[in-house]
Amino acid sequence: MRGGSIRLGFAVAATLFVAACSTTPHRPPHGETPPPARSQPKPAEPPKPPPPRNAVEDGVSAGPPVSSLDLSADQALAVRDAFKASCRSLLKRKDLTGLTQPADWAPACAAATVQDSDPVAFFQNQFETALVANGALFATGYYAPEIEGSRTHDAGYDVPVYRRPPDLVEMDSGLAAGGAPTGKKVRGRMQDGQFVPYYDRAAIDAGALANQGLEIAWVKDPVELFFLEIQGSGRLHLPDGSYMWIGYDTQNGYSYTGIGKLMRDRGLIGPNTTYATSMQGIKAYLADHPDERQSLMEENKSVVFFHELPGGAPLGAMGAPVVGHVSVAADPSFIPMGAPIWLSADRPEATGLWVAQDTGGAIKGANRVDTYWGAGVIAAITAGGMSAHGQMLILVPRGTLAKLEPALVQQPQLPYQQQTSASRATPQR
Repeated sequence: MRGGSIRLGFAVAATLFVAACSTTPHRPPHGETPPPARSQPKPAEPPKPPPPRNAVEDGVSAGPPVSSLDLSADQALAVRDAFKASCRSLLKRKDLTGLTQPADWAPACAAATVQDSDPVAFFQNQFETALVANGALFATGYYAPEIEGSRTHDAGYDVPVYRRPPDLVEMDSGLAAGGAPTGKKVRGRMQDGQFVPYYDRAAIDAGALANQGLEIAWVKDPVELFFLEIQGSGRLHLPDGSYMWIGYDTQNGYSYTGIGKLMRDRGLIGPNTTYATSMQGIKAYLADHPDERQSLMEENKSVVFFHELPGGAPLGAMGAPVVGHVSVAADPSFIPMGAPIWLSADRPEATGLWVAQDTGGAIKGANRVDTYWGAGVIAAITAGGMSAHGQMLILVPRGTLAKLEPALVQQPQLPYQQQTSASRATPQR
């Protein structure tokens, strides 16, 4: 085969050479249409590599020393306390990032329990920093909404808050389709012996779950409940002045659809409109267009079911309470759950030390976090307008990078301090 290929190549080359030397190019006789040129088949595109599955596959490099970070004592103390609260789970939980093993965190967890120790020195002594990929940060915000609600169906409180329905079941997706197990769970319900999708938002709004005793509370405003579902937890301000905390239990099995993107793509919010591309802008549009409100919200088929939080605070994925200005939601495949992280952002309120204590359906990939701001009006304003870029560092136990040395990569990047000053010089509003 090689000889034939060489001979064919020589013949083609000779033909091209003769044609190039000819002074009288061939033309068809007058009035004849030249034959169409033969289209050359497009070369096949090489297959795209699969996306990285975790932090190690995405590339890990060493960051600057913790001593170079501008840690304040108050911030370090709050994050150390949150880190300590996560240690019970951290020491048992498998790290999906590939960066650490549960036992690696034991020295830092033990040191976090020492009373009256310097919190800044704690982080400097126990941790080193790592960048995943190029460390390019994108941070949004979430909060615990506070809305008007009642434990009973009183006048003016007509929107139900549902608990987990007993007919909602989880099943292996392969078995649900009548095939082999896949290890991936899907949610649905059984109907006439068949596994079918669960009721979507439109069906539930139309009363699919009504009159079954599933209501744990009632609220005044369906839009406020819709956004409480997105946040995952919040508190109801009851008629007697007390509060009822509710939190995510499960959802109906449909993927989350952000109506903000749909509204922006349709020109309902954003540039050249009177409505900002933010939670506040979406709420304002829905309030001004009540005839469109339900249909827009029902484009998000996902519905969250709640349970009461008797402890009075939402719990994160680590089983510990999330703390405003301290906790973030992250993708556990790229940030170890329980790990402290440092954000250098173009939004000064997001810059600083945080700890990964939660997850979120829309929080996927490396260097993507959702910062938690607590409850109340100020928290809602901050979280609703949060969109920050910059650089993220993961604080991992000392010695982690040495164990990972064969897998470490050298990322072309600005010196860390130069990135920090550059990102703060151009804040995004």
